[in-house]
Order: sequence, then C-alpha cells, then structure tokens
Amino acid sequence: MTTTQRQPHVALLDYGAGNIRSAQRALEHVGAQVTVTQDFSVAIEADGLVVPGVGSFDACMRGLREVNGPRIVGQRLAGSRPVLGICVGLQVLFDRGVEHGVDTRGMGEWPGTVDKLEADILPHMGWNTVDVAPESELFAGLDSRTRFYFVHSFGVQKWEMIADEFIAPPKVSWATHGRSRFVAAVENGPLWATQFHPEKSGEAGLKLLQNWCATL
Repeated sequence: MTTTQRQPHVALLDYGAGNIRSAQRALEHVGAQVTVTQDFSVAIEADGLVVPGVGSFDACMRGLREVNGPRIVGQRLAGSRPVLGICVGLQVLFDRGVEHGVDTRGMGEWPGTVDKLEADILPHMGWNTVDVAPESELFAGLDSRTRFYFVHSFGVQKWEMIADEFIAPPKVSWATHGRSRFVAAVENGPLWATQFHPEKSGEAGLKLLQNWCATL
C-alpha cells in the first residue's frame, strides 16, 4: 500500500510588493498549495510563509506594516513555524536599510544593515554563483557552479550576529559583485531567506524551493 504525501500549504504574503505570481507558480510547480493572502490568520496558520520583495527597503517596510507583516513573521518564528524571505524579503529581516539617504528600520530578526554595494555596474542584475555555507539544507543537491538570478543594488555586507554556544549558528551563504561580498542566503532555524530570486532561477531555483518545502 502506498501513501500520498500531503501538499504543504504555503501562504504567500501579499503586501503590495511585486513578483507575487511568479513566486506562486514556482511554489506550485514544486508541489505546494499556495494561498496569496493579506489575512493574518491564514499567514499564521499555513505550513510555510513566503515574504517576497521587490523595490526599495522603505516601500517594502511600509507595505509590510500595513498588513501586520512584522507581527506575522514574529509570531510565526516564536512558534518555530517556517518563513522564507526572497530578495528585499531577506533585506527587511535585518535591523535597518539605508537607501538614497533614507534610513529605515527593518524587522530586526537579524542584526545588520542593508546598504549600497560597491561596484562599477549597478544594479547587480543577472546570474551569479554562491559561496554556499557548509551543510546547507537549502542548497542540498546543488553544486558550487550553480548560478542564481539576482536583481539588486543593496545588500548586507557584514554578518553581525554573535555566536551563541547553546544554539546552532546560522548557515550564511555569500556572493560577490564588484568590490562587495554580500549575504546571498541565510538558514537560521525556521527563518530562511535568499537575496536572489529562486522563482526566476530556472531548475536550480525550483530545486531550492523544493528543498524548503520539504522541511514544512
């Protein structure tokens, strides 16, 4: 007798940021049941929550606050319920973002600042490899030559979380553009995030989303 694996239910938080539909299609492609929502209860109760992000740090934070995004993320993490941030959805998890002279408070789940990359060509747009953290679950089954699709001019260029001897340290993966080495992905308990767009990264991105969904 065979058993059918249950589809994980993923809430895709709709707070006015772009790129919702491509993320929805990619998640459905890897077997998730996806609900695009602003509803607090749906976002809290889903097996997984995805926080997308396109545009400026300040605009994304304003949109998130309008739908109680920081409270949703905080409440899920308090219950060890998985959250995945994508692009600016990674950036807003840090303390603050500084863009074009605008200093905006983030969600503060991780210490650190999002600021402008040092590079002759911005935005950083296109395919890039990632220096993957050892024993990464997110990148399982993908080798070091795998490329992912990035679109951004700002990033976190210093990891500032102090190690705790009683807690497993976060797995931080990095990428480089121009003179800047920046955080490309983080795996920290139930909170994972990527600076690149897995939903626009072809088969590699689908594999990464599949790895995340497998944890739900």
